[in-house]
Amino acid sequence: MTRPPWLPPLKPASAEALAFGGLWAFLLDMSLLAIGLVWAIDAFAPPQDLPWKPLALSDPPGLATVVKFQRAASDPALCREVLAAGGIAFTEEPDRVAGTCPLTNTVRLRDGVTPLAPAAPVMTCPLALSYAFWDRHVLGPATQAVMETDVARVEHYGVFACRNVYGRSEGRVSEHASANALDVAAIVLEDGRRLSVLGDFNDADDGGTLMRAIRTGACDYFRSVLSPDYNAAHADHLHLDYGRFGICR
Repeated sequence: MTRPPWLPPLKPASAEALAFGGLWAFLLDMSLLAIGLVWAIDAFAPPQDLPWKPLALSDPPGLATVVKFQRAASDPALCREVLAAGGIAFTEEPDRVAGTCPLTNTVRLRDGVTPLAPAAPVMTCPLALSYAFWDRHVLGPATQAVMETDVARVEHYGVFACRNVYGRSEGRVSEHASANALDVAAIVLEDGRRLSVLGDFNDADDGGTLMRAIRTGACDYFRSVLSPDYNAAHADHLHLDYGRFGICR
């Protein structure tokens, strides 16, 4: 097309203008590529690997599980939402003070997990969440793999105890004082066999293999996991808590 004679002649674009235009074109291409990449990741990546996807009890452990788990454990409403969505039945416990120990954000697990014995102890929602994930992704699968049966119940020495660590008169308050720790003594299998921490943990047979496996797997969901490998005070139980300190031994 011929340019009308009354229009001023076109000036060639400067090198700076061409470079600036090229930069914007490049940035636009990169933005479109990034949008497409995010869409593809969101659509096709496993949800357990994506921190913006909700935490789900049905999902296996993934790249983002730890971050999502911590988020749920720190949010009382979200903690309960994840439990309920995973098919875990629980009842609420009122906030109260027992002795000198305040009990807040507590529930009782009723169904959807391997039963505890004594049944349905009061525990914090983060501890309940940890137990549910450990039960679903560690305890059950490990027992099936090693013993070829299911777990009928988990025997424990208690959750709440208003005391300091090791029952000392002074020192740091125990996680048990806020119902935030579970002491597992034994598991009873569907076929009637009973495996205890005291009697089986250090054995070289399948029972010992299983007890050590469920201890190690607990470290993925509880913050502190103490076993006979830690000290003599834990020779007869696994201490599992969702407290402030991280240790797995």
